Amino acid sequence: MQNLNKLSVFISLVLRHKPDAANIALDEHGWANVEELLSGINETGRKIDMDILEEIVATDNKQRYSFNQGKTLIRANQGHSVPVDVELKMQEPPEFLYHGTATRFLDNIINEGLKPMSRLYVHLSKDTETALKVGKRKRITQ
Repeated sequence: MQNLNKLSVFISLVLRHKPDAANIALDEHGWANVEELLSGINETGRKIDMDILEEIVATDNKQRYSFNQGKTLIRANQGHSVPVDVELKMQEPPEFLYHGTATRFLDNIINEGLKPMSRLYVHLSKDTETALKVGKRKRITQ
């Protein structure tokens, strides 16, 4: 399972921030060719095949990735720092949305508002539980 987590982190890096880390390209909507992704990851010394990739996508608790219908393309669902249009649908937001962040960023947010920083969008959650999880993760990693 640890190896799957490490592979998932690397796939997230490739599909959200650095496609060149696996020597692949993303199209304008963030899609990558699955065969090219698998080949590119294997060329980095990591071992992955379609079964492993499908398991990572299916078991990711944050639902980070999507396949197209034929499973020939894959993309990250959100969190990109490279310019892509993930074709988000306009919808009416819930009455309240929450932003998970570390407390050390509160003064800047209060003074300057929410900013996407190195990402394309600000991530908002529909419930406090998810926002708290995000905030705890940011407390540790940034």
